[in-house]
Amino acid sequence: MLAIVLGRLMRMVVVMFGISVITFAIFFATPASDPAARIAGRNAAPETVEAVRKDFGLDRPLPVQYVLMMKRLFVTRDLTSFANRGQKIIPAIVNAAPATLSLVTGAAILWMLGGTLAGIVAAATRDRWPDKLLMGLSMAAVAMPVFWVGEMVNLVTQSRFHDTWAFSWVPPLGYAPLGADPVLWFRSLVFPWITLAFLNIGLYGRVLRTGIIETYQEDFIRTARAKGLPARKVLLKHATRSAIIPIVIMFGMDFGVLVGGAAVLTEVVFGINGVGRLTYQALKVLDLPMIMATVLYASFFVVIANAVVDMLCLLIDPRMRQA
Repeated sequence: MLAIVLGRLMRMVVVMFGISVITFAIFFATPASDPAARIAGRNAAPETVEAVRKDFGLDRPLPVQYVLMMKRLFVTRDLTSFANRGQKIIPAIVNAAPATLSLVTGAAILWMLGGTLAGIVAAATRDRWPDKLLMGLSMAAVAMPVFWVGEMVNLVTQSRFHDTWAFSWVPPLGYAPLGADPVLWFRSLVFPWITLAFLNIGLYGRVLRTGIIETYQEDFIRTARAKGLPARKVLLKHATRSAIIPIVIMFGMDFGVLVGGAAVLTEVVFGINGVGRLTYQALKVLDLPMIMATVLYASFFVVIANAVVDMLCLLIDPRMRQA
């Protein structure tokens, strides 16, 4: 077990190194392009472009450029943005990360609880009206774009019915830090959580239902039934435990990607200044250092999430420890 864990961790380090090299090459080593001119911005003076080239070490060999860039990102943490008047990149990401983590963590709890409950109930009532109702609702949820759901939520809670007793407690759009006011933090994130979780509840419920139904065809389920185990115990302890592995893998991927900035649509709709919105703003002005830093930030969370998922799968299914 320890050897497997160490192997996963070593693989994670190698993957992160490879991602950093590829990301640097895409943004700073593309043939027939001048990264200094792109960083300096449109219509920049030659003196500004030259200052950028010297400041970022772009006049030196590529391996040296890579080392200097990674040093400024992870060691000295003084990498700046020319597109945003010398904004410090790492502090900007660190300041935006709590908003994204708060948004994604709350939504993840909702979609895991809701998706798991929907999948188990649908599988237990296969081909009956609760199953058909839940699967119909899940199909509708999967088909609705998250930005449209967010806009409809804002229309109801912020505009049409904001002055009614039902939604008068909803604060204006934006993010309230947890440390400043926990109650306001919770109130400001309730509907963003619901919006972001809405699609995934339907998706996870459908996947879990399918997995449980397929698991019921396995020999160990027949053996459990033959032993006279209660149907509820067979469903929850045996079938669901085996079928939950794909859900855990999906959750790890989705959580890592969303924390890395893929929740940008939800952040923009609800005015949350998270990493996704920061990346979106950087893309609009082609802020290469900021884009590279947010890409590495996103890849870090995806790799970490995959490593955690691997560990959880080893705990849930002992058969995977022999792989």
